[in-house]
Amino acid sequence: MKKSLLFWGERYLFSPTLTQKILSLFLLPLSLLYCFIVWIKFKKSQAHDFGIKIISVGNLIVGGSGKTPLTVALASRYKNVAIVLRGYGRESKGMHLVSDGLKVVCDVKCSGDEAMLYAYLLPKAIVIVAENRVEGIEKAKQMGVDVIFLDDAYSKHCIKKLDLVIISKQKNTFCMPSGPFRERLWKGKEALVIEEKQDFKRHVKIMNAQKKMVLVTAISKPERLDVYLGANVIKKVYFPDHYAFSEKELKDILLSTQADSLLVTRKDAVKMKDFNFKVSFLELELELNEAIHQSVEEYVKIPPIK
Repeated sequence: MKKSLLFWGERYLFSPTLTQKILSLFLLPLSLLYCFIVWIKFKKSQAHDFGIKIISVGNLIVGGSGKTPLTVALASRYKNVAIVLRGYGRESKGMHLVSDGLKVVCDVKCSGDEAMLYAYLLPKAIVIVAENRVEGIEKAKQMGVDVIFLDDAYSKHCIKKLDLVIISKQKNTFCMPSGPFRERLWKGKEALVIEEKQDFKRHVKIMNAQKKMVLVTAISKPERLDVYLGANVIKKVYFPDHYAFSEKELKDILLSTQADSLLVTRKDAVKMKDFNFKVSFLELELELNEAIHQSVEEYVKIPPIK
C-alpha cells in the first residue's frame, strides 16, 4: 500500500493524469501559501560566513536530478574536501561520520545510500550526514578540510556558499503540494544555474553485462534509466527512492525472472554488498562543461588536482 502511494505521488508530481491535474488545481491555494512562506523564510535569512569555502549542489524540485554525480565530478578535482548531506533514507538520527577520508566508519543503515555512494566514489573525501547542515560544516572544519560540498542545500539560505542549481524542464510547474517545486530561483539570490545537455552530459554504460538481466532500482523517477537499457533487460522492478532491499525479495526476483544478474545503479549497489548475487552495474560518468569547473575554481581559490 505504501509503495503504491509513493509511486502515485511521483506520477502526480511529474507526469500527472487528467484527474491528478484537477486535484492539483484544487490544491493550488495551498501551493501559493507554501511558496509565500518559503519566500518569507528566504527574505529573513542572513548568510553566515563559516570561514571556509562552501559549494552547494542543489535543485528546485523533489527527487533526483543529478546532484550526486555533479558533486562527485566537482569534488574529485580537489584534495582535502568534505561532503555534507542530510542522508535521506537512513535509520540513524543526528550527525554521523561516514568516511574519515581513509576508510568507511559506519554501515549503510546509519549513512543512507547516497552518503555511502559518496564514500565509495570519493574514497579520500570526508563524508558526513547531518540533518543540521551547520553541525556538519562545523565537524568538517574541525577535521581540517579546505572545501566543503553540500548536497541539496539551495534552501539553506543562512549559509554563505556558492549555489549551483540544476534546472530541469517539468510538465508540472507548480510548487508543492500542487507540483514538484520546493522553491523558486528567488530574485536577489545569486546562483549558478546548470542545465543538462547544455552544461553537462551523462554517459552510461553497463558493466558486467549478462545475457538476461532484471533491472532492480530504488531511485526517484526510475523511468529515466530506460534510455540506457538494451534488449538484454528482460524486466524492470521499481522500488521507492532510498528503499532498503532485503536479500529474500531480491532472490525471489531472480528466481521468478530466471535472470542471469541484477542490473542496478551504484546507489542501489551499496545496499546489496552483503548479498551474494551476480550484479551488473549502470556506470554513470558526467561530462561537465569546463566553464562550470572554472567558476568553482575561481570561488574556492584552490588549484585543482592535476
